[in-house]
Amino acid sequence: MSSHLGGEGFSKFSIHKDAQEMLRVAQDEHIQTAWDRLAEQEPQCGYCTLGLSCRICAMGPCRIDPFGEGPQKGVCGADADIIVARNLARMIAAGASAHSDHGRDILEVLHETAKGDTTAYEITDVEKLKRLAKEYGVKVDHRKANEIAKDLAWEMMEDYGTRKNSVTFVGRAPKARRDLWAKLGITPRGIDRENVETLHRTHMGVDNDYVNILLHALRTSLSDGWGGSMIATELSDVLFGTPKPIRSEINLGVLRTDEVNIALHGHNPVLSDVIVRAAQDPKLLKLARDKGAKGINLVGLCCTGNELLMRRGIHMAGNHLMQELVITTGALEMMIVDYQCIMPSVTDVAKCFHTKVVSTADKAKFPGATHVSFDPRRGMEIGHDLVRSAIENYPNRIVERVRIPDKPMEMMGGFSVEAILAALGGTPAPLVEAIAKGQIRGAVGVVGCNNPKIRQDYGHVTLTRRLIENDVLVVVTGCAAVANGKAGQMKPESADMAGPGLKAVCKALGIPPVLHMGSCVDNVRILVLAAALADHLGVDIDALPLAGAAPEWYSEKALSIGAYVVASGIYTVVGVQPPIFGSPNVVNLLAGGLENVVGACFAVEPDPEKAAVLIRRHIEKKRKGLKLPFVDPDTIAMPSASA
Repeated sequence: MSSHLGGEGFSKFSIHKDAQEMLRVAQDEHIQTAWDRLAEQEPQCGYCTLGLSCRICAMGPCRIDPFGEGPQKGVCGADADIIVARNLARMIAAGASAHSDHGRDILEVLHETAKGDTTAYEITDVEKLKRLAKEYGVKVDHRKANEIAKDLAWEMMEDYGTRKNSVTFVGRAPKARRDLWAKLGITPRGIDRENVETLHRTHMGVDNDYVNILLHALRTSLSDGWGGSMIATELSDVLFGTPKPIRSEINLGVLRTDEVNIALHGHNPVLSDVIVRAAQDPKLLKLARDKGAKGINLVGLCCTGNELLMRRGIHMAGNHLMQELVITTGALEMMIVDYQCIMPSVTDVAKCFHTKVVSTADKAKFPGATHVSFDPRRGMEIGHDLVRSAIENYPNRIVERVRIPDKPMEMMGGFSVEAILAALGGTPAPLVEAIAKGQIRGAVGVVGCNNPKIRQDYGHVTLTRRLIENDVLVVVTGCAAVANGKAGQMKPESADMAGPGLKAVCKALGIPPVLHMGSCVDNVRILVLAAALADHLGVDIDALPLAGAAPEWYSEKALSIGAYVVASGIYTVVGVQPPIFGSPNVVNLLAGGLENVVGACFAVEPDPEKAAVLIRRHIEKKRKGLKLPFVDPDTIAMPSASA
């Protein structure tokens, strides 16, 4: 790594001390990280960056010359518009499939629990189960929870099929939004159906109209946001509990020098929940003491960590770009992974230490990892076996190589829609009133991943800081939430970082100005909250002073999220250039034309200082449209380039 440092040192790669210290260790011990591999890849392919390469069929691969001097069509005759649109649609479908398959896994566990095929889980939030059942037309009166859950699971499985005109949760959107989707022909009919149709449409010789392709891509994303992800979130609440505000700690300082450290990494809470319970077993705690440890310390990474943090207060070690660095501390006995956003490189880093990497999902195996096929019907048995194996590995730790940087930062998580409404007295009216008075100018969802192309967490933290100091409430999920937590922006005391109006509201309610709403599938909580605000005001979502942002995205899942947020009527700014700039027509549609189609569009702005201005201008424009006190958007000055 030393050859890539320049004069800025390790602060060039991350804003956080824990990451910087571990990068120094990685350099000293010649351990390769994502930043090293990115440097080796540079310069990255310009055709791919612009979306102008096509490998869909064996007549290719083909590429379009962006300067107009070389080929302008592929072998089949596809031009830049078709190629860029097809590539983007396939990326959105991959992201939607990942989220929705996660939802299917949770759904199947609910079904097995309801039938009594597993005793590892139980219905935790019965009231939410009943509310969901009523949405699906399942009878609840005079019935046991498992009976209701069995019928609900069966009805939800139909949302994945082809026999419906729309997925059920579409009914949560405001009527005006539903009518618009129907008019455009983008109402999501079935979760799997829309993803399969995307693959069909983008096969050579099928859909060759870039607008038509991208409209269906929006439909596919909606099957994620108002379908698969919403099922994942709601059923996770039913099984594991609906989150409530809870205190926790965050960064690599949550590791313990004198305890067995186990990191839980991935996205699915089905596995991690049984690990948490197994780690509380008195017999396993005694075994840990017998091996010389004072206890068992569980820490989270990425969205599995977010799931555990918001329900159980489990400490968070870091986000996407911390997964190699947590192993580099030398203090980790085991990393247990499920799926999504897990770098294959973690097993390479683990070979340099005593850390065991255990994969558990049959759809996600990793060379160099020990694979334990997770079966929910044997959930507790497998959970105990894994924790026991981690304890047995504790004596193999080399004390001299343990380097735990920094002290943990306090944070507060667990702001589900139910928790937010409860804090407001059961209705969105107080929030609407605060927005109407101008105490809160609007709200923004800052979400998404880390990307080594962006200085780690700089985009998330800087954008959030500029928004809250200008009285914009921020809600966060996924890796963005971890970034804000590490920066100290997610504790009630951080209300002092906010502008006077937002500060007063936060202090009155005892909440931070940045609300942790969960994992990446939990972005749907933002949709539900937006729909509740719109219904309260009797308007569509696109009329509200709301925006979305993904300053450091990398994943196809993030593209699906951005697409369903825009298709739901929320302006969204992304900080990493998507592979669309090889087609000016596609760019113009996504960054402008969609405004006249779905009432919202994308913007691309890598500088978070400038992104904050774009968002604030948008919010004031929406306030004006609602006849609320507003600031002339043109008076909000665009800053010069930031660091």
